[in-house]
Amino acid sequence: MQQPTSLRTSLQLGIYKVIDPFVKLLIKLGLTPNAVTTIGFMLNVGVAVIFIIGAEAGHRGDLTYVGWAGGLILFAGLFDMLDGQVARLGNMKSTFGALYDSVLDRYSELIMFLGICYYLVAHHYFLSSIFAFVALIGSMMVSYVRARAEGLGIECKGGLMQRPERVVTIGLCAMMCGVASVYIGGDYKLYAFGLKFHIFETMSIFTIPITLLAVLTNITAFNRLKEAKRNLLEKEKGIDI
Repeated sequence: MQQPTSLRTSLQLGIYKVIDPFVKLLIKLGLTPNAVTTIGFMLNVGVAVIFIIGAEAGHRGDLTYVGWAGGLILFAGLFDMLDGQVARLGNMKSTFGALYDSVLDRYSELIMFLGICYYLVAHHYFLSSIFAFVALIGSMMVSYVRARAEGLGIECKGGLMQRPERVVTIGLCAMMCGVASVYIGGDYKLYAFGLKFHIFETMSIFTIPITLLAVLTNITAFNRLKEAKRNLLEKEKGIDI
């Protein structure tokens, strides 16, 4: 359990070293952490807009919209890290800022999944749209369990599929899907011998990770619930009556 946490922390520190010059530039420009958070939220609205336009204007084999949306997801995810660093390096931490960041993170994720579900339903990926909705449920519950646990006075931050992992997985796979469609075609299908239906298509580069997210986010939420229960029991045992 300790090793993944150490690796994650090391990666974060490495990313911070890369983005710190940009963070200092934002501070010089007078941007506050709340402003950076708002920009990230608006970019996620743009992600949903791209998916919706792709659903209405594109066709099933045109996955360029998915690719562009993936690139914007990753760019918007960068602002999730920038706002915290702006607050720390600019000495602008505030309790409301932390609340504002958490609330807009939830709105950002909800709106992003709205666009994804809209796109999948519009192009008749009905099963994948259900998995996307289940992934949304899991994503919200991962955050909710942590918030409720912290409200009860215990820390609950563990798990595989936290927000950064979710953003990178969805954004990177969506972008790869769009790029792959340029080289192998958006309608590419792979058939197995003896089967009448295909076992893989270009869109699977995007939908398979979403299916995995549907499973892993909910596992993460339940694991956090178990961790919270254990910590609460330990806390209650330590109370003298």
